[in-house]
Amino acid sequence: MSPTLLSESVVVADVLADLPVVKNSTTSRVVVNNELLRHVMFSMDAGQVLTEHSSSRAVIVNILSGKMLFTVSDAVQTVSGGDVIYLAPNERHAVEAVEPSYMSLTLVVQPTSEETS
Repeated sequence: MSPTLLSESVVVADVLADLPVVKNSTTSRVVVNNELLRHVMFSMDAGQVLTEHSSSRAVIVNILSGKMLFTVSDAVQTVSGGDVIYLAPNERHAVEAVEPSYMSLTLVVQPTSEETS
């Protein structure tokens, strides 16, 4: 996807229709990508796993539908449609779809020290 201009608003329609749950697969699509944030949509079939990883950015995860096991700092939590997870920068986490699921995540660029003072 080409970068999304920070100065222009955009509507991205039919994202879930364009991102069906595929048998035995995890699929993702970057919806917004600019110097401030990146927003990514995921579809995951039951049993699919995103192994433990981290991001240098703060992350907000929205579970849109389905049921997932979300691991943060070795604590496993069952999450489902409507649940929201905040991940601090560099927090190790993993995800496993218990049933076919959709989630979105937003990665936010950390402000510089000049921006926070």
